[in-house]
This record gives sequence, structure tokens and C-alpha cells, in this order.
Amino acid sequence: MLFDSLAAASELAAGTSQRNAKVRALATVLAGLAPDEIEPAVAFLIGSTRAGRIGIGWATLSDVRPEPAAEPTLLVADVDRAIEELAALHGSGVVAARRDRLATLLAAATAREQHLLYAILGGELRQGAQEGVMATAVASAAGVPVAAVRRAAMMAGALGPAAVAALTGGREALDAIALVPMRPVQPMLASPATDVTDALGGGAPAAVEWKLDGARVQAHRRGDEVGLFTRNLNDVTDRLPGIAALVAGLPGGDLVLDGEALGVLDDGSPRRFQDTMGDFGADDATGRGGGLRAFFFDVMYADGGPVHDEPLAVRRELLQAVVPVEARLPSIVTADPLEAERFLGRAVAGGHEGVMVKSLDEPYAAGRRGAAWRKIKPVHTLDLVVLAVEWGHGRRTGWLSNLHLGARRTGRDNEFVMVGKTFKGLTDALLEWQTQRFLALELGRDGHVVHVRPEQVVEVALDGVQRSSRYPGGVALRFARVRRYRDDKAAAEADDIDAVRSLL
Repeated sequence: MLFDSLAAASELAAGTSQRNAKVRALATVLAGLAPDEIEPAVAFLIGSTRAGRIGIGWATLSDVRPEPAAEPTLLVADVDRAIEELAALHGSGVVAARRDRLATLLAAATAREQHLLYAILGGELRQGAQEGVMATAVASAAGVPVAAVRRAAMMAGALGPAAVAALTGGREALDAIALVPMRPVQPMLASPATDVTDALGGGAPAAVEWKLDGARVQAHRRGDEVGLFTRNLNDVTDRLPGIAALVAGLPGGDLVLDGEALGVLDDGSPRRFQDTMGDFGADDATGRGGGLRAFFFDVMYADGGPVHDEPLAVRRELLQAVVPVEARLPSIVTADPLEAERFLGRAVAGGHEGVMVKSLDEPYAAGRRGAAWRKIKPVHTLDLVVLAVEWGHGRRTGWLSNLHLGARRTGRDNEFVMVGKTFKGLTDALLEWQTQRFLALELGRDGHVVHVRPEQVVEVALDGVQRSSRYPGGVALRFARVRRYRDDKAAAEADDIDAVRSLL
């Protein structure tokens, strides 16, 4: 298929606000793809590539502006191959080499194709058709339930392989994509709750667990092989030898566990999140002491097969049978808000963030965020996205300082609503770091304001929110201050505007 066909479909999707019309435009082009074109095409149409980030900054994209080709000749496979070649370039002279290769690719593209390529490579595709819409389009093109596509994408760790299965093998091929050890899946996520009473809902008993200020780790074991993966599905096995050794020594056969890696001091109290992240690669041989310690809270594969569809009550029993108590997250089962509140108090007194409240009846919903898991933090915190940064003045002259903060539009993974600003909580080290970081993400300037690509997630603490007509979301943050930058989270995982409004 010509790459121009993808560009045309992208134009149609961008030109309408109707979700069904976007789905139709995308489904039409998906139905015409050859099997080996499906995965790269799906990535292109949601503004990504199979190679991920390839190291081309916006400044380079702005400089390389060849005249567009008169007629389309590029195939989807041509563009996929060219981007893989760009990603593979390294070493001395890489900047010039990437510029030359990029110029060759763009010179072969029509104006419409160039527009899509710049959007993909710059991370700026704005057509209102991210993975949710694309999953629906795949289902429509293949004639299968969208739930089956979403489930397969979660089990495969990405939408591309699920699209290939749906469009080449239908429902049977989708159902064959199952959780297997050593292939990470998207983690289950939690929704915020105002307090433990809200999270418990006055109903049946629930599991209440400590919420650690650590790094999410998904542990896999297949035979003698162990793999450790982050929440973004990056392989960090070599950087966590102590935890890998712990997993290798657990009883039973093949396993998939979900948990947290946490830096722990000699007295058992947690280290700061930044220290935990800094310890990636400095773990000791036991996974304890001054390095990182594993705390597992769920099991997705055990006893020779997947157990993620079992209720949490069953999975907790399996976890207790496999993982020793010192490597499990402290938890209780209760329906009593007072008991849960006391447990929360002990967690906070121990230096932890708060607690998670989890329904005992629900399966492990990989990649989903819902009411089955609720998180409670005594101090209000939000994970927001930096939309722009202002140059500082006075002592902060020469540094990018005041952050413009945005929340996700509800149901939109790549659209954000500004909800406030802050320059509080920034050390000199953070100011220096964020100046370099946001200049690399720069889109353009408006006086002293540097607009940036909405990619960097930052966790802010706040006293609450108030109604405001100043920002599009109708709310403004009260006394927001930076707690940390969340390099372990993608912008699509930031809190949405409903989560912000819930604090009113």
C-alpha cells in the first residue's frame, strides 16, 4: 500500500470530530493492508513507529524541509524500513547522517505524506485517533468484537500484534494471544479515591495494601530464565540482579508477578523515589539492604497457566503460596473503614504514600484503570503533563522555571487541559535538569514562554483545587508544588481532568 493512503486516512480522521467517522476512515485503510504492513501502519496512524523514539529532535525536523514530491511513490514498507535505518544510526557523525537520511525520505514524500511524517517523528500527530479509536477501527475492519482486540493488545503488550492477528486470523487468532511468561503485559492501574470510606464503598470486604513510592516491576520466570520489566514494558533484568535472583529462587514453575521495587534503608524505612530510581543498576545480590527490595502484590501466571482471570481472592492465595511474606506487600482484608484508616495511618507513619483498596472479586484487568483498584494518598497528588515553561528571573535567570501544568482530557490520551502553574519545590539541580529537558522538547516560543511537546509527566502535591474561569478545565490547583518527575510514566497515563475536578 502507498504511504499516501495512510496520510489520506489521517487527514480524514483529523478533519472530523465524530468518533464513528474517524473509525470508518481508519478501518477502510486498515482493511486494504498486506499482512506485513499492518503493524507499522497501525503505529504510524497513532503517531508512533515500531522503532519507538529515534533521536530526531524538533530542531532537526524544522531544518530539513525539502520540496515535496509531485506524485506518491513511497510504500508503507519503504517508510518503515527508512525509520528503522534512522533509528539504527549511532556513533560519530550520527546527527549529520540522520539529517541526510531524513532529507532523502522526505524528498520522496508528497506534501500530504510529509505532513504525516513530520507529525509522527515530532510526536505531534493530532487527529483525535489514539489507541482507543484505533482498536475500534481494527475491530471494525476485521469484523470482530472490540473487546477481543483490546484484550489481545493487553496480552501482547501492544496494539500492533493484536491488529495483525485480527486482520489476518480473526477472532480465533485474537483469542490465541494469551499471557505467557517472558512477554510483559500492560499493568493494571488504579483510580484515585478521596478516602478509604469512599474506596470501600460500604460493601463487601476488600484487600487494603500499602501504596509504596517505588517503581513498578513485572517479574517473569520461564524455566531458568527470569525477566523484569517496568510499567512501560522496558526490560530491566540486568539492572536488578538481586530481585532477579529472588524471583529465580521462588518455589513452583513458570511465574508472572506484579509488584514494586523500593529502595529501603537499614531500619526498613523507604528511600526517596529519586534514590530508588538511582538504585536501578546498583542492587545488591540479595535484593535487600541498601539496594532495591521487591514487594509483590499480585500473580498473573502460576501453576502452569494464566490466572489473571481469577478473582483477586484466589490470586492472593496463590501469591501467598509462592512468595515469602517479606517479599509481599503488607495488606489486610476488611470492610471496616476504621480498620482501613488505621492501616493507612501505619503505612503513612512508615513513610509510604498511602494505601490501595482492591476488590476481592475482580480479575486482573491488564492495561485498564477502573474502580476495582482505588488509591488513597493523604496528601493530594496528581500526575500532570508539562505543557510549557517560563524563563525564570532574579536568582533563576537563565533557567526554565515556572511550569504550565495540564491534565488529560477525559477519554483522550493525547489531549490536555491546562489547570495551573507552579515553580515551587524546584531545587537548583531540578532547575538545571528541566531546562535541558524542556529545551529538547521545545515546540516554539511566545515571549518568555517556551511551549513544549506534552510528554513529560510531573507529580505535584497540592492542597486542593478551586473553581476557576482562568483555565479551560474550569478548575485551578491550590498551592501546587513539584514532588518529582515521573520518567516511568507516559503522558497517556497522567491524571485526567475528572480526577482533578474530583478534588473540588
